[in-house]
Amino acid sequence: MPKRPSILLADQWQDYQLLESGDGMKHENWGQHTLVRPDPQIIWPRHGKKSGAPWKDWDGLYHRSESGGGKWEFRQKMPDHWTVDYARLKLKFKIKPTSFKHTGLFPEQAVNWEWFSEKIKKAVTAGREVNVLNLFGYTGAATCAAAAAGARVCHVDAADGMVKWCKENAALSGLKEAPIRYIVDDCLKFVRREIRRDRHYDAIIMDPPTFGRGSTGEMWKLEDHLWTLLTECRALLSDYPLFFLINAYTARLSPTVVANLLGELFPNKKGQITAGEVGLPGQRDGKILPCGIYGRWET
Repeated sequence: MPKRPSILLADQWQDYQLLESGDGMKHENWGQHTLVRPDPQIIWPRHGKKSGAPWKDWDGLYHRSESGGGKWEFRQKMPDHWTVDYARLKLKFKIKPTSFKHTGLFPEQAVNWEWFSEKIKKAVTAGREVNVLNLFGYTGAATCAAAAAGARVCHVDAADGMVKWCKENAALSGLKEAPIRYIVDDCLKFVRREIRRDRHYDAIIMDPPTFGRGSTGEMWKLEDHLWTLLTECRALLSDYPLFFLINAYTARLSPTVVANLLGELFPNKKGQITAGEVGLPGQRDGKILPCGIYGRWET
């Protein structure tokens, strides 16, 4: 039976801090630069502040447009990009404020990097070769963490720009020559081709979006396609898999839903299922910002 949902806090960062949150915005330190940007989860007021009070001490502030999208306001000339380190795993990532408010990194995912890095390292130390498939891999933080732990990794994303960003992150982390395959493709189509090639993986990581399009325009809708993808992925697993990790940011899924999916996916395999939230601790107001959910199956 799955364990009860819990929240895991990414509280081991040195180059990143969530300073405070409220009024729909979060105030963050990203290395040497401080940003304020929207977050739909933040429906509480700012601690000790009047609603609408101006934010202080920021280098960049993202203004959301009522018609959709938005734009950054910078108080001073900012570099196009900079880097932050996750020192515990010796990883370095490129940070770049994008037109859709993101920075290219989800710092709360450090809790998952730590978890699967330990599992990979133990398997590699025991003499096993570990092959990891990272689907919807985005800018590749999980890919870099798995490769740094000693795995061979296949990184798949439908956006060419994200795959190139992953290559940059790998180089920054000293993994330029690491055994990483970089694939620009629709994830479901790629998985089906890997099945036909009779390829197998010891671990699968995925971060499926609510909606999306493949590299040639294929439509992805979470409710319609996730279970199909999961069952296809099951066919890719080796005889002795290490883990299966699902991350999700959509409010349409709960940890219990993800745990139920994994329970149906592995009804006869011995293993443990855990599910819950991932979050970030606020340094000034003490609030926990929930940042998504996870589900893990592991041997």
